[in-house]
Formats: sequence, structure tokens, C-alpha cells
Amino acid sequence: MSEKIVLIDGHSILNRAFYGVPELTNSEGKHTNAVYGFLNILFKVLEEEKPQYLAVAFDVKAPTFRHKMFEEYKGTRKPMPEELHEQVPMMKEMLRAMNVTVMELPGFEADDILGTMAKRSEAMGREVSVVSGDRDLLQLASDHICVRIPTTKRGVTTVDNYFAADVLAAKGVTPLQFIDMKALMGDTSDNIPGVPGIGEKGAASIIAQFGSIENAYEHVDEVNPKRAREALREHYDLAQMSKVLATIDVNAPVDEAWMTCVLGDLYTKEAYELVKRYEFKSMTARFDLAGMEAESAEPADVTRTVMDLAEVEEIFAKARKAERVGLFAAWDTQGLAGVALCMDAAETLWIPVAWFVTEDYLIHQMSELEAKAKHLVMMDGKMWFKLLPETCGERAYACLRGGEGKTLPYLMDMGVAAYLLNPLKSTYGYDDIARDVLGRMVPAQTDLLGKQSLTAALREEKEEAVRCACLHASVPFAAVDLIWEKLQAEGAASLYEEVELPLIVSLNRMEREGIKVEKDELAAYGARLAVRIAELEKEIYALAGMPFNINSPKQLGEILFEQMGLPGGKKTKTGYSTAADVLEKLAPEYPIVDKILEYRTLAKLKSTYADGLAGYIQEDGRIHGIFNQTVTATGRLSSTEPNLQNIPVRMELGREIRKLFVPKDGCVLVDADYSQIELRVLAHMSGDEQLIEAYNQAQDIHAITASKVFHVPLEEVTSELRRNAKAVNFGIVYGISAFGLSEDLSISRKEALDYINQYFATYPKVKAFLDQTVADAKELGYAVTLFGRRRPVPELKSSNFMQRSFGERVAMNSPIQGTAADIIKIAMVRVDERLHREGLASRLILQVHDELIVEAVESEVAQVCCIMEEEMKGAAALEVALEIDMHTGKSWYETK
Repeated sequence: MSEKIVLIDGHSILNRAFYGVPELTNSEGKHTNAVYGFLNILFKVLEEEKPQYLAVAFDVKAPTFRHKMFEEYKGTRKPMPEELHEQVPMMKEMLRAMNVTVMELPGFEADDILGTMAKRSEAMGREVSVVSGDRDLLQLASDHICVRIPTTKRGVTTVDNYFAADVLAAKGVTPLQFIDMKALMGDTSDNIPGVPGIGEKGAASIIAQFGSIENAYEHVDEVNPKRAREALREHYDLAQMSKVLATIDVNAPVDEAWMTCVLGDLYTKEAYELVKRYEFKSMTARFDLAGMEAESAEPADVTRTVMDLAEVEEIFAKARKAERVGLFAAWDTQGLAGVALCMDAAETLWIPVAWFVTEDYLIHQMSELEAKAKHLVMMDGKMWFKLLPETCGERAYACLRGGEGKTLPYLMDMGVAAYLLNPLKSTYGYDDIARDVLGRMVPAQTDLLGKQSLTAALREEKEEAVRCACLHASVPFAAVDLIWEKLQAEGAASLYEEVELPLIVSLNRMEREGIKVEKDELAAYGARLAVRIAELEKEIYALAGMPFNINSPKQLGEILFEQMGLPGGKKTKTGYSTAADVLEKLAPEYPIVDKILEYRTLAKLKSTYADGLAGYIQEDGRIHGIFNQTVTATGRLSSTEPNLQNIPVRMELGREIRKLFVPKDGCVLVDADYSQIELRVLAHMSGDEQLIEAYNQAQDIHAITASKVFHVPLEEVTSELRRNAKAVNFGIVYGISAFGLSEDLSISRKEALDYINQYFATYPKVKAFLDQTVADAKELGYAVTLFGRRRPVPELKSSNFMQRSFGERVAMNSPIQGTAADIIKIAMVRVDERLHREGLASRLILQVHDELIVEAVESEVAQVCCIMEEEMKGAAALEVALEIDMHTGKSWYETK
């Protein structure tokens, strides 16, 4: 069996990958999608080909090209986007780390190198695969040279293969004749001019008939059609020049050493480090982690399991006096599996729950440690607090009264700290901290355990699980000083200490408390929805004239836009679009569409809430959702399992879900919601006197904006004018465009632009502020809130107009929305702290955007309302007062 060599066109494949893979950036802010896509193509090709040899060729920017006399054509290629350009050296570094031969030849293009290598390899008896997105290379195809053209769409790569027979079948010409065909039809992407008026089909027909450009010219009177005949006669010199440009040099002076490009072990330690650095987590499984770790084990990675009670006593006694302790507790619904502690870089200790030590004993020791230790560092403070008694965490609230961000707090949650430093990342695990802060590559939990839960693996006493548990403790221990220095340098230390740290405790307490849900009423609500959904189905079928699958976008599109002939149908590859924005425009005039939208809403209510919420109600009759502190880029909290922040409110049947959220016996719900907090923040941050005055006079901000923008007396402002002004007010906060506002208000783009311009004329400092935030973000690379929270905006540097426009909107909105998020967090922890400090039985149980909900004991309602008003209004000192709307009720519905 012949040996095989794979030759890859570096720039071409990198370019294909760049446009085929969605934008990716790592924690360093480097674009990585082209490298990621290239590697996926490489692995796919190697798995299919199983070659013995591999080399990658790149173009070299040189003063001349291979055909100097036509330099003006080859030299006018459109420059690659900066996001792609920066990935070229990254790709070469990755290939060299994988021991792949990288070929570059000044004065020659990559396809010259590939052509020469392919023909020489064929002469040596090798089977050759040339991988490129450039169809110029089809001229190299033969019985032993296969040209492979990959295409990546939505992250999925397919490859078309061309031997000589495949080129003839696909193009109607032989590989060598393909040069002449390309010369006739030209290629604007490769700056081959071609012959004006001759396209691909015409060129293929002419070359198939005459064999070459020269022979076609000799028989030019026989060339058909007439237009092609006259074009060839007039532009024969251009055809010849194009042929020279299209011809690959197969005799380039390539280095003979490149012929020995043996494919060795791609999965080296250096390549692994780059894969981790670029955050290609799906690729780490390809590497022999155990072997690499054995080579590079560091002292902090040394672990020891403690199996003696007396030694455990000594360890905790030492930990209570230690300068700092790296800590990890492994537990799940079945209980505690053990604890990992790190007190020096030389060793990390694992203490399992076993015959010699009980769960209760370890929880008691950790509670003592939390109360007395100088500095605790861990990956997830909220999960750790869940294990401890509710009385733990009071030290975190002390930070509300005097934390200055100068000295290391008593507790460092490294996940939250890393999030403050870069809120755009998707994960903040110990392996991320090790890579980003310590410059070390350690295996992630999935690398060590796959999909198995860590706590379950620890109960099975797996060595890899102990290693993983100890990394959860040793990495934060090693990285804490560097993390704290970075927080101080970026002005975020106080934000961590005074806001995020006490918030960890408040969120834990909220999750412990949960909120009561009437389970039987929820089932009845679902049954009512099912009845209405069935009614809507019948009504929709009657209007359509036939039954069909309403949930199938393809069938729905055919019914609406083909059989019923509704206007506005947008045909896509998979059928007509039936997205909400398309249907909402049709709903007012077409009853079937209105019913379809109602059907969709009710089906969503039933599946997500009526049925979905039931699965989250625990034995105590309450839902204990999870509030995520490190998810959103702006600093807002998110809610999962279930998402309680997305309870529908637009239609009455959706709002009725809130009737099912109730207080326990002897309590009522107290709901306080900030009034227009983002607009108030905008007024403060912009310093616009008119906007500030409007708020300070307690006027209807939307009505007064309507009066000023639309030039009508305040008393003559209609509900429609107020609605339009409200859309502008809130739209400005989110950097709305004239197009977006026109869609929202169903007005022309010109009218919308006039509204926006009039708004800025009315509040000129708002415009100046928004422009300045964009300018600052472009210069600094991030937007910042009043409290120092940074939001990187890499999109501002994109070569793509849509991405840059998105970045500008982010830069405008992030300081406003982020400041509002900081204020609600401050209010949360202050309300929670006072409820506990004043010895009340009432508890904070829910936060939804700008809204706080307390389950208040009936005898404490007045005191709770006083606390909520004082702490929410006093959470920040702005030029305009913070106002709240507060109500009480026997259900969440009653409070709104």
C-alpha cells in the first residue's frame, strides 16, 4: 500500500474557518475562531486520510509575486480582516507546537509550494491529498493527487474530493484544461481578470470544445455564441495574461527537507498548553493528560489523603490560625463526601467522610473555620455556604461598613473575582484560574472525570477525583494574591468586597428560603391552559381549512404564505420564516395569525411554567431556584432551575402564574420595585440638567419628555405621545437605532430618526454622555459603571460593521445597566443584612431584575417596609432620588 501525504493550504483553510465558525475570543481577548475551525478541519482530514506525512504551506508577504509583470493584479487582493490577521501567527505557533512542518517561501505563493510538493510526492510514489478552499488547485488533480475542498457551515465541516475524473465530471474539462477555463472566466477573489462577457459555463464550453485558449483563438470564428467570440477576439491578450496568473508553478525551489515531513505525535505538551490557552476545551480530550502531568507536576499538585482523626483535629486547629487556607467541600444531595484543604504550596490534604470522621463533625469544623480563619480562598463561596449553618457568613456583611479594597478580605471566591476581571467568559473554573492567572495548565474536571459528578467519583475513591478535589483548593490558594492585585489595579477590589462578597451570603440565604408555590393550583392552571390550547387548535384549523402541525415552522409557513396567500412571506432555505416579528406584523389584520401567536404563548406557558415549574417544587412545597452571580456581562443576576426572572407579565393568563406564588402561613409578600432606575442612572451619569430637574420635581418623565420632544404643552400630551416618548426614553438607554424605534412604534424610519434627534436636542448632555462612553470604550477597550465594574467591548475593534454597531450599543448601555445592577445588589445585601441584624423572622426570598420580594411575618410588615424603603432608596447617592413602588399581598400577583 502506498504511503500518503497530506498538504494543506494554510491561509485558505484559515480563511474558510474564519468565516465558517462563529466569532470566538479567549479570556485574553484574542480571536480564536479561525484557529479552532482550522484544527477541526485538520483533525477531520487526518482521521479520514491516516497519512504518514503532513505539511502546511503559507503565503509570505513579499515585494514580488511569482509573475512580476502582473504584480498589479495579484497585489490588489483585499486585505484580510484584522481579526483573521492576528490568528495567522497563532495558527503557525500551534502547528509548530504539534510538530507539523510549516512551509513558507518568499516570493512564492502557497499554491506554488503545494503544487511542487504534490507533483514531487506523486513522482515518489506517494498518494497525495491537497486540502484547500482555493479551486485553482483543481489543476493539480490526477489519479494520485486528490484536491479536497472543505466547507464549514455553522461549525459543521464537509469536504468535496476531486481526482482528475472528478474534475472532468464536475467542470467538463481536465485538470490542465481547468487553467484555461479559469483564465477565460476570471476570478475576482483571486484578481484574475478573465475575458469580459465570458462566464463559467461559457468558458467550460469553449475549453471543452477547443482544448485550450490558444486553439480557441486559432479557431475564433467557430467560437459560439457571438458575444464570446467577439470578446475572445478583442481580449485575447487579457486571456493569455489571465492564464499565466492562473497557472500554478510546480517547479518552485522548495526545500528538500520538506519532503521528509513525517507526521508524528501532534498532541504534545506545548500544543496542549496552547489548546488550554485558547480555551478549546472540546479538544483537550485528545491529549494524554496523565503523561504530561507526570512530566510537569508542581509542588502544589501533591495530594495526600488523611485517614486519622487525631491528624484531622491538628489540621483544622492549624487552619484556624493559618494566614490563609485554600478550601473545597465536595457535597451533593446525598451529603458531604469530604473536604480538601491547602495551607502551603507543598501539599494539599483530602479528608473524606469515612469511618473515622462524620459529616456533622466536618461541617462543625468548617463552621469554626469560617468564623475564625484569617483568609479563606475557594472557587465557589455560595455552594460552600450552603453546606454550613445559616448563621455563618456574618463576617461578609462587615464589609458593607468600611471595606476599602486595600487588604485581602476574609473570604475570596475566586470564581466571582475572576468574573469581575473578565465578565465575558463562559466558565470560571480552577483550570481557567490556573491558566489565566498562574500560567499553569492543569486538567479540568471533565478532563479527569468526563461527565461523572466529582462527589460521586470521590465516593468511589477514584484517584482522579481526589486530584480534582485538591485542585479546587490548591489553585485558588496559589492564585489569590495575583487575583487580588489585579482587582486592586483595575479598581474592582471595593466592588468585590462591598458588593459581591456579601451578596454571596444573601444569595445563599435566598436559595435556602425559596418561595412557596401552590402545587395543586399549578396543576389546575395547566389544565385550564390545555383547554384553551385545544380550543385554539380547532379555531386555527377552521381558519386554515385543514389540520396541520402548528408547531412545525415549515408547515405553518406553507399554510400562511402559500395556501392562504398572506403577504410578507420571507422564504429561507428551510421554508418561510414564521418568527414572532414576522407574525406580529400580520396579526392585527389576520385573525389566524393572532390566534397562532396566542397558541404559541399558551403552549410556552404550559410547557415551561405549568408543567415545568411543578418539577422544581420540593418536599417543603417551595421552589429553591439558583441565582447566578457570574453569568451576565453587565453584572445583573440570572436565575436558573427554574428561571424565576422570566415569569411572563404581558398577558393576563401569563400574569396569573404569579397567583400561585404565595407566602407561608402567617406571612405576606412585600414587593418593592425600583421606578425607572436606568433612566435615573442615565440622568445622573449624563448630568443633563433638564432630565435631572424633571425627576427632582417628581414629574411624569415620559409625559414631560413627550412635551419637550413633540413641542406640545404638558397638559395636551396624549397617551399615544406619552407612549412614543416612553419608547424613546428607554430606547436611548439601549442605544436604539432609528430602524429599531421605527419597528417598535410602527412609524417610518425618518419619523423615528426625527424623534431621536429631537430627544437629543431636548437633552443635549445625554447625547454627549453616550458619545463619550463609546469614545472611552474604544480607547480603553471596556465600559465602566459608577462602582467600577468593567465590561470589555471587543466588538468595537471588529472589521464587521454590524459587530462594531453592536459594540457601540453595548458601550452606551453597559455603564447604565451595570450601575443599575450594582445598585440592586447593594440594596439586596443591605435589606438582607438588616433583616438578620434586627432579629426579624422575615426573609428576602426573591430578586427579579429591579424588584425585591420579602416574605414578611404579618406582625413585622411595617418594619420590613421601612427597611426596604430606607435601604433601597439609600443604596446609592445620585443627583436624582431613587424611588420605589412597594405593595403587599397574599400572592405575588396581588403585589403588582
